[in-house]
Amino acid sequence: MTKRLVILVSGRGSNLQSILAACRSGQIPDTQVVAVVSNRPAVGALELAALAGIPALTVDHRDYGARVDFDTALQRQIDDYAPDVVALAGFMRQLTPAFVQRYEGRMLNVHPSLLPAFPGLRTHARALEQGVLWHGASVHFVTAALDAGPAIIQAAVAVLPEDDEQSLAARVLDAEHRIYPQALAWLLSGRVAYAAGRAQWRDPPETAMHEAIAPSLESFS
Repeated sequence: MTKRLVILVSGRGSNLQSILAACRSGQIPDTQVVAVVSNRPAVGALELAALAGIPALTVDHRDYGARVDFDTALQRQIDDYAPDVVALAGFMRQLTPAFVQRYEGRMLNVHPSLLPAFPGLRTHARALEQGVLWHGASVHFVTAALDAGPAIIQAAVAVLPEDDEQSLAARVLDAEHRIYPQALAWLLSGRVAYAAGRAQWRDPPETAMHEAIAPSLESFS
């Protein structure tokens, strides 16, 4: 049976583009992106969705006085499409605990750091300020605590002496495009699941996709 995926966006949609390409190529097998929903109107991601023939919807957070009201409206829109999984792809809103609980174990996010390092915003600038040798990206289950859900896969990116925020961000974004489709493929196929606050595996990958990527290998109990 074809799995149904709803993607939440806020910007230009580069991760959306990588996910759509992975669905077309079969890297994410037997999966259809059934809707793309943005909290901001007229962003690039909505245009990408429309060009692909996917419903491109807006629930503008500025129309709601409280976070819970926005989340309720967003939830209604998502549930209209009955998704198996919800993917946050550059979605720049912190979600309420009740919303997160509704999709617990079925909602992923990609974050531009090697979590738990540098949760929140300004990750590349903070990495450079701290002088770390490695930065990167993480795909994780969404939990009520910001950027604190268990990681499924991470990609490490070397910080070069000549890096500035823009050059480092570009390489991290490239890593996001590689690992997010892989994490979604694992979740949608049932290879990884969320249980007891952890990412747990039925069939852990024996090796990483390449030397800079290391999956979490917690096995199902």
